[in-house]
Amino acid sequence: MRMLKLWCVGVGLCMACGASTVAADPGTMTDSAAKKNLIVTNDYIIGPQDVLEISVWRNPDLSRQVVVRPDGRISLPLIGDVSAVGKTTGELRDAITEKLKDYKENPTVAIVVQQVNSYYMYVQGAVGQQGRFPLLTSTSLIQAITLAGGLAPDAVRSRIVVFRLGGEGQEAQRMTVNFDDIILRGAENFQLKPGDTVVVPSETMVLLP
Repeated sequence: MRMLKLWCVGVGLCMACGASTVAADPGTMTDSAAKKNLIVTNDYIIGPQDVLEISVWRNPDLSRQVVVRPDGRISLPLIGDVSAVGKTTGELRDAITEKLKDYKENPTVAIVVQQVNSYYMYVQGAVGQQGRFPLLTSTSLIQAITLAGGLAPDAVRSRIVVFRLGGEGQEAQRMTVNFDDIILRGAENFQLKPGDTVVVPSETMVLLP
């Protein structure tokens, strides 16, 4: 009996450790914790609602903190609106620098991402937990469904749909995916992008072809 009790205690401790691991999962993190854990690299793609610190050397009147508007643009003195969404900080810096050349000789511009507010994905439909999830690292479709609590019993596994926003001048995309093709048949488990929405239909939900 003593050995059995010790074994049960050990199992309980293992389960508690497992629970701690799950609690630290990106899908369950708060928005503020997610932002603190996201490392912004030079390859970071700017998105709507991101907060940028733009500095123009020796020109404090032109330097300011701006929020990327839903239309993908920011506004700056002298040059007005500049498209920011879909660009890296380097690309946006070059675009601002080029516009400022009409007003200043050899302007020097620096951009820092102060807040990341756009790196999210959305999972809806027949899953354990619907909602918005921070996209902290490279995340596949299967991982996204796992973060959302897995497929519900009535999920239509063969007709999962991913909606992807189009970039500047591009149309939005709609992709239909067979879950079992990925798991059992080696189909591509493609990576999600910021703003992607995964919809898992149920047997009572009707989606157009």
